[in-house]
Amino acid sequence: MRTRPLRAILSALGIGIGIAAMVAVVSIPASSQQALREQLAALGTNLLTAAPGQTIMGADASLPTSAVPMVARIGPVTGVSATGDVDTTVRRTDRIDVAETSGISVLAARTDLLRLIRGTLHRGKFLDKVTENFPTVVLGSVAATRLGVDRTGTQVWMGNQWFTVVGILDAVPLAPEIERAALIGWHAAEALGFDGHPTTVYVRADDDRVENVRAVLGATINPESPSEVKVSRPSDALVAKRLTETSFSALFLGLGGVALLVGGVGVANTMVISVLERRREIGLRRALGASKRQVRGQFLAESVLLSLLGGIVGVLVGVGVTAGYALTRDWPAVFPPIALLGGVSVAAVVGALAGAYPAMRAARLSPTEALA
Repeated sequence: MRTRPLRAILSALGIGIGIAAMVAVVSIPASSQQALREQLAALGTNLLTAAPGQTIMGADASLPTSAVPMVARIGPVTGVSATGDVDTTVRRTDRIDVAETSGISVLAARTDLLRLIRGTLHRGKFLDKVTENFPTVVLGSVAATRLGVDRTGTQVWMGNQWFTVVGILDAVPLAPEIERAALIGWHAAEALGFDGHPTTVYVRADDDRVENVRAVLGATINPESPSEVKVSRPSDALVAKRLTETSFSALFLGLGGVALLVGGVGVANTMVISVLERRREIGLRRALGASKRQVRGQFLAESVLLSLLGGIVGVLVGVGVTAGYALTRDWPAVFPPIALLGGVSVAAVVGALAGAYPAMRAARLSPTEALA
């Protein structure tokens, strides 16, 4: 290996690429899952949402105006708030066509909404008992970007009048619909034709009683037709999203396995060529008394060493890739021991398998045949 360093490096490189891919594919989802666990721990998994479903005739149902106070009467419920769709649009100026909504919805919001969904403000303040009665608006993070608003005090056109932006929200993972919305006060929304019926009710419950609350939430909101209420748990959607991401990880793991196989073939090819190039050396060693076992062990050891070298480099590269990717996503970098130890072990096994045939071929050469 010292006399042919370039060939050794290229042979080990194939193994290294495969191991690096496998380490990264195992470690990146682990980092993602840890970030999800930390995120859910901060946001809480005890948030439930209720929204109108459909009537038995297939028409769109609606939630009663008494939904919020009715839910608040449930014993394990620790907080409840709501938003309601307002039939209007929000635009940067009154010169923009009414059809250009930019995918932004206008929602009537209660003043306790931000606390309940555990959202945070990027700038300004949220609606309070005073501002909810006036033409003021709080923009979700996506809505602010689409409107080109990056500071409070800016005015936007809504319902044929100007509304002043008093706050801009950060991302809200458990309520992504809020990110694409313009939030106005419940009373201010009534001036724009809002009928007072909530379209989404947000409920916080005791951690150990969430499923019990979930079971009675529909009947509590709409006792006459509980089947017309859709109840969901937003944290389940986050978990499901990460599960779909792991399916892509399985695909990349397969690609890493293919790269590892190609690397193993490269090592085997290198060892076969090495046997052919060193026939005279093999013959000389056999003539001086080396046994078949010693010759076989020499070439097998070289093959395993090449693969181990590639495995160690691959593990280091995989760790670096994972750490860099986790840093860009603001995730904790997690490296499962099975990924690190398994990477080196797999490299050794691949090296042993790749070098088995060339080693046996070298051992079968007789001194006279090798020296001829």
